[in-house]
Amino acid sequence: MMVIRPINKSDFADLCHLAKNTGFGVTSLPDNPNLLQTKIDKAEKAFAKKVDAPHAKYLFVLEDTDTSKVVGVCGIEAQVGLEDVWYNYRISTTVNASIELGVHNQTPTLYLTNDLTGCTEVCSLFLQSNYRKNSNGLLLSKSRFLFLADFPEMFSEKVFAEMRGYSDEQGQSPFWESLGKKFFTMEFSRADYLTGVEGKSFIAELMPKYPIYLPFLSEEAQKVVGHVHADTEPARAMLETEGFNFNGFIDIFDGGPAIEAFVNNIRVVRESFKRHAQVVKNPKVVTGGDSSLYLVSNRLFSDFRVALVPGASIRQDTIDIPVELAEQLKVCSGDVLRAVSLREMKR
Repeated sequence: MMVIRPINKSDFADLCHLAKNTGFGVTSLPDNPNLLQTKIDKAEKAFAKKVDAPHAKYLFVLEDTDTSKVVGVCGIEAQVGLEDVWYNYRISTTVNASIELGVHNQTPTLYLTNDLTGCTEVCSLFLQSNYRKNSNGLLLSKSRFLFLADFPEMFSEKVFAEMRGYSDEQGQSPFWESLGKKFFTMEFSRADYLTGVEGKSFIAELMPKYPIYLPFLSEEAQKVVGHVHADTEPARAMLETEGFNFNGFIDIFDGGPAIEAFVNNIRVVRESFKRHAQVVKNPKVVTGGDSSLYLVSNRLFSDFRVALVPGASIRQDTIDIPVELAEQLKVCSGDVLRAVSLREMKR
């Protein structure tokens, strides 16, 4: 059984194992045990409401309850840029024109901005490779939106996700090679690690503050601006089906896109509904008909949990929850749950 729950200190070894396998570009989950322990500590304080809401950083894990192993992780940062300055490049257009010469040039230009400061970020998404099946990835990613739906007062009205930018099979980023490396005497792999440990503000502080004309970069770099790594394409497609859009913000490090949405416009938030739990000892086995899956959360803040149930479990006023699942979700008959279809329903 796969269940989403808050991370805790007993998950340290599993989190370290996941971090060793993230590869280049997943800077929010670096292979650094001390930093990972700090992330767990901050998350535990956030779920215990021991930090001010805007500064909270939440981490959730996907646990395989059959093996008691953590196989995935995802996070939410309540508001970015309140402790360290948050930087992005915004793609804009510079126009140079001369009526006398008959010239009208439109040049794509990168401007260093702090426009996403104060917004909520969904981050730190990673799933163990052998579990990338059976809708586990959708469960891991979309579970966060149910948390946003139940506790909107803890977050900003706008949420965004920074997507991993393009890098080749050797782990080289054309964007970094053409821009960032000009100001840092280090390889992409080293810079990638440092951004995970120290954040990206140290890069921005040493980068030129003036607009950067995209044609000044290599053709390879220009082609990957706003594009994601091949492994990240499914995550971007999923977020876009939930209502996220690319509005021209890219990462200062690898050129990956930051896609955003207003919380109330996210499909999971907008279409979610509440039902009472009905714990059943012998649930009916679904052999046909409605085999769609639904996300179901227990709506508890400090012990938030999410799992998947078949569509046949959704009744007019209740949701059938098998005894074993009820134990994992920590719910009893009569408790109010929040649910939503895992995928957008065809109309």
